[in-house]
Amino acid sequence: MPEGYGVPKSNDGLLDWSDVEARLVAAAQYWLATTRPDGRPHIVPRWGVWVGGRFWYDGAPTTTHVRNLTRNPACTLHLEDGWQAVIVDGTSRPADPPGIDLGTRLAAAYAAKYRDRGYEPKPDAWEGPGAGGLVVFTPTTAFAWFDFPTDVTRFRFPP
Repeated sequence: MPEGYGVPKSNDGLLDWSDVEARLVAAAQYWLATTRPDGRPHIVPRWGVWVGGRFWYDGAPTTTHVRNLTRNPACTLHLEDGWQAVIVDGTSRPADPPGIDLGTRLAAAYAAKYRDRGYEPKPDAWEGPGAGGLVVFTPTTAFAWFDFPTDVTRFRFPP
């Protein structure tokens, strides 16, 4: 952060990743930013679930954001709250079929969030011919604060 923002120089008061990740798990709406082929940004709201340290969401190959990701998988995921911000940089790619174990975890997480909105995929929704387009976001870095500027924290993830 630039000088003058009041961000502490010590590690006192930094956020724990578990607290940040809890917000990613609980969120119902996410914003995903990708880059169009001509370099312009593209931002789209997404439903999805944070499971196993990654963000899983549906995205048909014909959507603008998935087409953008096939050219450049780098993207940014942001929660809706700007006061208690969570901004995660990473890459998104079409996911392999998750299998029944992970499919069951994903389906349960989706149902818990979106059942009341009419979306409740089955554990095998992403398996076999004609299956839905599952996309997975893998984080590389994150930036979060819950009480700016006293707890601004950056996180880095192994490749």
